[in-house]
Formats: sequence, structure tokens, C-alpha cells
Amino acid sequence: MMINYYKGEPNIYTICSRNGKVVRHGAGINFWFSPLTSTIALVPLASRESQFIFNETTVDFQEVSIQGSLSYRLSEPLDIAKRLDFTIDPKKARYKSEDPAQLVQRVVNNVQAHVRNVVSQLPLEQALTDVKNLSSAVFLNVVKSPELAGLGIVLESLHFTAVRTTPEMQKALEADYRESLHKRADQAIYDRRHAAVEEERKIRESEMNTDIELENRRKDLVDTQARNSLTLAEAEAKAEELKLSPFGDLPPQALVGLALREWAANAGNIDNLSITPDLLTKVVSYVAEARE
Repeated sequence: MMINYYKGEPNIYTICSRNGKVVRHGAGINFWFSPLTSTIALVPLASRESQFIFNETTVDFQEVSIQGSLSYRLSEPLDIAKRLDFTIDPKKARYKSEDPAQLVQRVVNNVQAHVRNVVSQLPLEQALTDVKNLSSAVFLNVVKSPELAGLGIVLESLHFTAVRTTPEMQKALEADYRESLHKRADQAIYDRRHAAVEEERKIRESEMNTDIELENRRKDLVDTQARNSLTLAEAEAKAEELKLSPFGDLPPQALVGLALREWAANAGNIDNLSITPDLLTKVVSYVAEARE
């Protein structure tokens, strides 16, 4: 009876069965077995990566191309070994079926199905620009997928590296975006000019208010000076009136006498004084009449 020795690897989960019953299983195990009575299944435990690209249609009937990558691992090797064929040929150390090779396509197909569900509800522009949220939504849906969960497949990461539309639509979107940029630039120029005009208006208004304030102050100053001058004139007139009021009751001759006395008192300050005989005769006769 032929007996072989199997040496396992740490990242490979080995399942040894005899007569349809599992007799040994584990990661990195070593054992003796008979190829005639035993079968060996190898389930990889290490994370595996895969690239994908597929086309889908948005809610507004526009085609988009989605390119990305994913990584997954098998968390329940015993369960998946019951549903898929992971047995190997001990002599060739190769899988007997195509199930292990097709496993990654199962994952990609599941991702594509959920991408279709999400993209079909989005308009083109949102699908092209909201890539991060798109991949997050698909990732959450795939993680909850019963098909993958039943196989013990755990999706570790999902990334969309590119989401593109057709070249013709891409040019149309670029032209529309350029036009929007021109409009924004024109609006910015208009806003800047409007702001400059508004600032100029404020400056002129401020200057006008300053001129009005200066004129009001000048008017107040003139009014104050006029009132002060009038008050001063009234005071001087009142003083002169009070000064002359005692002479109001005196006869004219007495006033003339007072005038002569004042003249005599200040005669030393007079340089030249011309008195005609007629004037002197009139004054003397006027004073004489006053004494009679």
C-alpha cells in the first residue's frame, strides 16, 4: 500500500478526507496519507486581489466605464470546501476542477451586480464626480451579500480607480464645464467692478457728508460771530447811552461849557486849532445869554 507524506503551508488550509469524512484539517498541518483512499482539498487563506473593468448605464441612459480593484479572503474554509471543489491531484499538485480559478470571477460578478444597482439610480455627472461615495455604497452592499457570505468570502477592500464616459460625452461635459468657468469668471469681473463702484460711491458720499458737515460748522461759526458782534455792539451802545444819559437834562449852554472845559483840559494835545472871530463871538454871546 502506497503512503505519501504531505507537508502543509501556513497560508493554506488543508482538509484531508477519507471515505467522504474529514479526518484532518488545519492550516500548515503535516501528515501521512494514502492516495488510494484519501483526498486532499487546499483552501487558500491569504488575501487575494483582482482587477476589474465593466460598463454600466446611468439613470439618464449614459454609458460609463468603471475600472477598479478589490481584495478578498476566505474565512470559512470548511464551508466553502463543501460547496466548491478544492481537491487536488497529489501527483501533480494541481486542482482537479476550475472552481478555485473561477472563485474570483464570482466575487467580481457580485461587485458588478451591485455597481449596476447603484449606478442605474445616478445621473451621469454624479456618477463621474462622486466616485468615493459610489465605491463606499457598493462596498457596503457587497459585504452584506448573502451569496458571498454563504461561501465564507470576506471582501476586504474595494476601490474605483477610474469612472469614465464615452469620448463624445466627455467632450460635451468638458465644454459645458468650460462655459460654466467662463460664466463664473465674468460674474467675478462684474462683482469686482460692482464692488469698486460701490466703494467709489461710499467714498464720494463720505466726502459729501464731510463737506456738508464743514459747511454746517462754518454756518454755525458765522452765526455765532454775528450774534457776538451784535451783542457787543448792543453792549457798547448801551454803555455809551448810560455814559451820556446824565447830560440829557442839561441846557445847551451847559453842554457848551463842558465842551470848552474838555477842550481846555486837552489843549496841550492839540497841534493846530483855527478859531475865527465869528465863531468866538457866537460862543461868547451864547454863554452870556445862558447866564442872563
